[in-house]
Parts: sequence; structure tokens; C-alpha cells
Amino acid sequence: MASITACGGALSALSLLNFAFVFISGVDFIGFISFRAIYHNITGETTLCQDSVAWSTALQDGMVLKSLMVDLGLLALFIGQHVLLSYPPVKEACHLFLGDMFRSVYCFSTALVLQVLMYFWEPLSGAPCLWAVRQAPWSVWFPLVCFTVHFMCWAIICSSLIMFDFTELLGLKQVYKFLGFGDLLPVRSAGTERLLSHVGLPVFLEMCVVLWLLPALSLDRFLLALTLTAYQSLAHSLDKQDLDFLSDLLKGKMELFAELH
Repeated sequence: MASITACGGALSALSLLNFAFVFISGVDFIGFISFRAIYHNITGETTLCQDSVAWSTALQDGMVLKSLMVDLGLLALFIGQHVLLSYPPVKEACHLFLGDMFRSVYCFSTALVLQVLMYFWEPLSGAPCLWAVRQAPWSVWFPLVCFTVHFMCWAIICSSLIMFDFTELLGLKQVYKFLGFGDLLPVRSAGTERLLSHVGLPVFLEMCVVLWLLPALSLDRFLLALTLTAYQSLAHSLDKQDLDFLSDLLKGKMELFAELH
């Protein structure tokens, strides 16, 4: 009995550490993909690229090509991890061996891959920007507009995660069930199951805005935005029935919040 209790305590501690690691990785990703890129432009100047260098020269530069290959490899690692763990035979095998713990393992591996991508990502500063807003007054105002829009998009994305119960999405409820404290996972409706099966990354439109709306678009950012947009497009298959269900769900949440007030 004592060993079971110790095992449960250790597993609970690991699940909380995993939750913290995933949460911190998510915050780091927001900074990496959004606010850090805008910060480089907040004064109207950018050090992300060299506009004086011709494209033909930049694409023959060994350092640029090396960084390009590194970034492509990191993106392949990120996409490969998602595709592999979403592949039905692999997913079924993981559920067979891990059971309810699969979600926690999936979140940990995703966060780990994200940390690797952010740590080893190499800016292609030796190549020109695809676009850059440099003329006053937009060189000052446009980065502030981008910051505001990005903030709103991330608020919508985080609200959507909370709406679908982030403790379940991050694997905490599954650990509670695994430890034998009961099943906190409600039986999902067919509409919820259908919706979640059709969603790749959360909130497609907002992610696209965050990826592309920047004061200056460097070559490495173009590569990142293009790859993630293409992946979202392939993994995102919402239809009118999903949108109607999501609209009804949102109305129900708003009515619940109104009653609380």
C-alpha cells in the first residue's frame, strides 16, 4: 500500500512538473513566434536582415545556406513529431501501452520539440527581408499595431483552450484518473469528438495572423510561417457542422458566465 501511495505521489509530482514545463514552453513559444519578432522592430529599425545584399548573393552564402538547412531540419522535427503521434496505428499502440497517460506524454514531447526548435533556430540575417516597414510614421506605429493585434489573437487562442478544458488537453485529468481517483473526464458529445478530430493547431485564422503580420519578414520567418501555415491547412478540416457546433458551445459558455454575474 505504501509503495502504491509513493508511486502515486511521484506520478502526481511528475504530472505537475510536466504541466509546468508545457505551460512555460507555451509562454516561450508566444515570445519566440510573436512578441520577440515585433520587439526587433518596435523602434522602426530591424537587424533581422540585410537589404543591401542581393538575393542571388545571399542564396550562395555558405552561412545562409547552413542556417537554412538547420531551420528546415527543426521544422521537419516539429511536424514529424505531430504527424507520427497522430498517425492512427502509432496512436493506437501508444494508447495500448500508456492508456490515459498518452496525452501527458504527447504534451511533453511537443513541448520538448518546441524547446529544441526555439533554442537551435538560426536567424537568416545575411539575407534580405521579404518586406520591411521603415518609413515614418509607420516605422513606429505599425509595430505597435502588430503588437496589439498579436495580443488579441493570443487572447482568443488561450480563451479557446480554456473553453475546451486545458487540464484535459494538457493531460492532468488523465493522470487523476490513472491514479484511481475516479474519472473526471466527461463523456464527450459526438459534436465535440468530431470538432476535435478536425482541428490541427488551435484557432487557424488567429495563428495565420500571428505568423504573417509583422513589420519585417525575414527569410527564416517566411520559412517558419509558410511551413506552419501549410501544416495547419492540411490538418485543419472544419466544416459548417463543426462551426455551428462551436457557435452553440460559445453561446452556452457566454450564457453561463452571464448567470454567474
